[in-house]
Amino acid sequence: MTTQTLAEQKLANIIVDALNLEDIKPEDIAPEEQLFGDGLGLDSIDALEIALAISQKYDVQMRAEEENTREAFTSLRNLCEFIKNNE
Repeated sequence: MTTQTLAEQKLANIIVDALNLEDIKPEDIAPEEQLFGDGLGLDSIDALEIALAISQKYDVQMRAEEENTREAFTSLRNLCEFIKNNE
């Protein structure tokens, strides 16, 4: 399993807090694990909650109609890169 970077650790904490994930610890989210489907099993409502938390914390807007937003939500690492590139 790949180790989380500091930025990924912070984002994993935000995700766990925003979604009230009681069974998952932030450090258990592998950076390249899928966030949706067979990975963490998140759904579209979870994506909205994550996008809102990211907007509040990083002042980064995520628009559903943009292809790079879909790509960002594939993994913790991609989401972290999206934030870094859009801050």
